[in-house]
Parts: sequence; structure tokens; C-alpha cells
Amino acid sequence: MTDDAPELRASDSDRERVAEVLRDALAEGRLDMAEFEERLDATYSARTYGELAPLTRDLPAGDAPAPRVSMTKEPERGGDWAGRITGREPSSTWAVAVMSGFQRKGRWTVPRRFTSFSFWGGGEIDLREADFTDREAVINCIAIMGGANVIVPPGVEVIVRGIGIMGGFDHREEGVPGDPGAPRVIVTGFAFWGGVGVERKLTRAEKQRLKQERRQEKLERREARKEIEGGQD
Repeated sequence: MTDDAPELRASDSDRERVAEVLRDALAEGRLDMAEFEERLDATYSARTYGELAPLTRDLPAGDAPAPRVSMTKEPERGGDWAGRITGREPSSTWAVAVMSGFQRKGRWTVPRRFTSFSFWGGGEIDLREADFTDREAVINCIAIMGGANVIVPPGVEVIVRGIGIMGGFDHREEGVPGDPGAPRVIVTGFAFWGGVGVERKLTRAEKQRLKQERRQEKLERREARKEIEGGQD
């Protein structure tokens, strides 16, 4: 991370990226538990890039420098769907897992049609942080004695059209109206002795934000209760 704009306000996604670096460092033995907890607390209380920068400066990631918080402000992942339907070339249009697995997650551009094939294996297609080439994305999953899991963010309409033989497609997320301007995701394909799951999840950064809000509300209620009890003395 460079220090040319340390006064810029950090976002929840900035803090979560730093937290990921710290978790990797703990798993690799670069930080002990006390150091990890101290830095993690500092991460989630940081307000600016300048406060985040020192937390990963001494942590390598393999043979490369540790990921740093980008000084270029990216669009926040969330309800600003106009900024996420870009028309750009997709990052990837297919994935294969043969007695193995695959993942498509994080910041990537979803094509109009994405095809996955799983044979004695499985894959994860995570759209929560993704941009979209168009307002409609077809996720075509072929699972033969294997599976795939499609994860969508809140606000996205989901339609499931897949066919299962001794297998199946998850229809639980159908029927939820999409947000205005949000893309529509159509999950289709074929599952034989396999399955395709569809889940709707918040990002970790959004979960952390909600957790912090609940913590703050609890503190405010506690303070209010103390004031009431103090006034009764």
C-alpha cells in the first residue's frame, strides 16, 4: 500500500481485504494469535487508509508482496447496480472440475452466458462481488456425479430452469423480486447423480458492517440504561 493519500476514508471492503491478509498470515505462522487479534481489532476500527497501511506492511504473501489496499477507490459492492452492469468483456466464460474443483469469486465480470462442467468434482460460482456484462446472465451448470453452487447477492432476481435426473437444482431462491436495475440470473443446465445449489448471501464485508451496527446499538442501549438508572439515584 502506498502512502500518497493516507487521509482517504477506508470502506468496509478495504477493511475486509486487510483482514484477509491477516488471516492468511495467522494460518502461515507469520503472526501469533495475540498479534493477529491486535491487528484485526485495529483493522475494523480503522477509519482511513493511513490507519490501515501499517497493518500489512511487514507481511509477505508467498514470494510476492502482501496485498495492499488499493488507493484507487473502486465502486462499492452493493445496490448501485448501474455501476456493476458494465458491458465489458467477461473475465471468464467457462470452468471445468474433473475429480477436482473450481472457484469463480471476488471481483470478476460475469458473461452473458457462463458454462461449468463438474464430473466427480465441484465448483463455486460466486456473484456477490462481481460485475456483469449485461442485465441478464445465464449460468449453465452441467453436473455429472458432481455439483456446483451458485451464490448471488441480495437484490438479484433468480430463475432456475435446470433438469435433474437422480439429482436436482435448488429452487428456493426463485420468486424473490429483484431490485430496480439489478441483473437477472438464470440458472440452467443438467444434473445427473449430482446437484446445483443456489444461495443468496451477504458479502463478508456487509456481514461485518451489520455486526458492527448491532454492536454499536447494544452499546448505545447500555449507555442509555446507565443514564436512566443514574437519574433514578
